[in-house]
Amino acid sequence: MMAVDERPESCDILASYFLAKLAVVEAGFEHEIAWQERRCIDDVDERLFLREAAWVVLSSGMRESVIRRLFPALEAAFGHWHSAAWIIDHRADCKVRAEQTFRHARKIDALIEISRTVASRGVVPLLADLRERGPDSLLTLPYMGPATSRHLAKNLGIDTAKPDRHLIRVAEATGYTSPASLCEHLARMVGDTIAVVDVVIWRFATISADYLEFFRRRRCSGVHGVTSWAETWTPHGPRCRAG
Repeated sequence: MMAVDERPESCDILASYFLAKLAVVEAGFEHEIAWQERRCIDDVDERLFLREAAWVVLSSGMRESVIRRLFPALEAAFGHWHSAAWIIDHRADCKVRAEQTFRHARKIDALIEISRTVASRGVVPLLADLRERGPDSLLTLPYMGPATSRHLAKNLGIDTAKPDRHLIRVAEATGYTSPASLCEHLARMVGDTIAVVDVVIWRFATISADYLEFFRRRRCSGVHGVTSWAETWTPHGPRCRAG
């Protein structure tokens, strides 16, 4: 791996990022970028908290495409996140129905325990703690670790990057010490949020089998279309100022 002090020039990683973002948009995933740009912790209510927590827990160690296919049935099993109290009152039925679709008892139990925490503490104090302490405040929830806590925080509107396997590999391939340092550096250069940079790199990795080689090449001079595309890119919706 390249030493950190030999980190690629800004223009190199910047060109690679713009090309990756263009590829993500052209592949039909522009809505994911727009969704992350609009995500704001001020808009999070109990139902959204439960839904995003479920998505993150279920997605851990799984292909996103698999969870996306199964998620509608799992949402139905949990009453479409009607409320944390409702889930606790109907937890036995929720568990039976959920395990008919997704046979991972530990993850299903984690969703019930997260609901119990939300029901007992309330979502407002949980979000206040998240604003104050960041992703670490989520580590007390079941199934939350260094990667999943940041994934959930990002989905709830905190501007952070998750250290998943794709971002770790890209950071290592380009000489950064961590996904956070990679995403923060790119965010400062291009004006995207850290969370959007995370989404772009992660999605590009899922659609490009040679994504590591792509970033290792770090093309700078002679890249066609990067400048013109960057000049025409318009963010979707207002940036969240909370958190």
